[in-house]
Order: sequence, then structure tokens, then C-alpha cells
Amino acid sequence: MMFNFCSLYSGSSGNSLFVETEHTKLLIDAGVSSKKIETALDNLQVDPTSIDGILITHEHSDHVKGLGTFAKKFNVPVFVNNKTLDSMPEQKDKLRQNVINNFVVGESFEIKDLKIKSFKIPHDAADPCGFLISKNDKSIGVATDIGHMTNTILKSLEPSDFVLIESNYEPEILKYSSYPFSLKTRISGPNGHLPNEDAGKAISCLLKNNLKKAMLGHLSKENNFPELAYKTVVEELMANNYNENSLSLSVASRDVPGNIIEI
Repeated sequence: MMFNFCSLYSGSSGNSLFVETEHTKLLIDAGVSSKKIETALDNLQVDPTSIDGILITHEHSDHVKGLGTFAKKFNVPVFVNNKTLDSMPEQKDKLRQNVINNFVVGESFEIKDLKIKSFKIPHDAADPCGFLISKNDKSIGVATDIGHMTNTILKSLEPSDFVLIESNYEPEILKYSSYPFSLKTRISGPNGHLPNEDAGKAISCLLKNNLKKAMLGHLSKENNFPELAYKTVVEELMANNYNENSLSLSVASRDVPGNIIEI
């Protein structure tokens, strides 16, 4: 069975993820230019016209910047909830009506051989969500832009064999960064982003279930380092009596597509 994941771009400067099976190819978010998405897909030898859908987590530009252009150019279906769609008028105007597929957060829907379950996430957006994408008995969980970890998120991610989870910032670096106070407050607030340690705690919880592989994503360029995020999460796993071998852990790259991960 083929069930693959690839992080094309991940970070505060733009996010787009790729999932494929033998029959289906999906993007999650399109937060870089259409051209950059095309280039990343080209590197994977994937024809943009073969994309069966783009799942949208929320309307912030680092998740939808290239959406309208890409979907229009290649006539790709877009799966988005109503509040999110209405909160990104610039992208909505570019989309042809016939490509828009609305879903309600909390419900499940299918795209070819994939079952997709959406779930609520606390973030300062209209109706933000994460996704659990399943094929047969295997599941990929995607949860970024998390102000604080909730039982709903953990419960929704429980079936995941692989998860991409936000590890956005290190509190001590954020405290002394050049960001204005209001932005620091927003990032560390209940509807902002998830710090490294909390990503580690969440992964520790998920290891009690199916989890085999995890990727840390959406790292801040200013308030984090890949090595630090990795180290903090590993320390958190060890504090919860897991050793490094209990999980294959990686960090998503900001600017270049990562390796294909087989689920």
C-alpha cells in the first residue's frame, strides 16, 4: 500500500504539505506562491493537474497565499469551511465556484480512497482546523497553528501513525526577541502558537497509541531553531520514559521540500 507524506514548505513564511496514495494526491494549504508549489511538485515528479484537492486549515496568508492562483490555473478542487472561505476574499474571488467544496469542522468527508476528518484548533482565525487523513488502517495527522493543546486535538490525532505537529517557538527566545510586545503576547497566548515543550508533551501522549513517526513543523524563523525544537521534544519524551528509538522524529524544512515519508 502506498501512503506518503511530504512537507513542501513549513514555517511562518509559508506552509504547504503533500499527501499521496496510488489513487489520490492532496495538498494541505497553499501558503507560498503558486510557482513555488509547482516547483516543489515538479521536484517530486508530480503533475499539478493530478492534484485531487487542496485542504485548507485557515485563512492566514502563510497558509493560503498561492491558493487562488494555483487552484484556478490547474482547476483543482478546494476543500474549505464557510467561515474560512469568507475570511479570505482575495483568494475566494480567484476561485471558480465549481471547485469550492464546503465542509463543516468536526465532520468527515472522502476524497477518492482517503477519508478526511477535520477537527477544531484554538487559533486567532475564523474557524481553524486540523486534519486526520486515513487510508485503510493508516492515518496521517496534521495540526499546526495551535494556541494551546486541547483534548479535542489529542483525541482527534490518536489514530495517527504519523503526525506533523507545530513546534513554533521557544519561550525564552521569544521573550528576548525583537518582536513588539503585542505580537509576543499574541504568539504565546491561548490562540497563538505552540511552544516546543508542548509539542513534546503532545507527542508523548500520542506515543501511547499508534504513533511511529513525527515531524515538527511551522517553526518560527525568529524565535526557534530546528536543533533546539528537536532537542526540547526529545527531552520531553525522555521525561515521559520514552527513548529516542520509540519514535522517528524529524523537523520540517522552511524553504525546501523534505523527504518523502512512507506511512
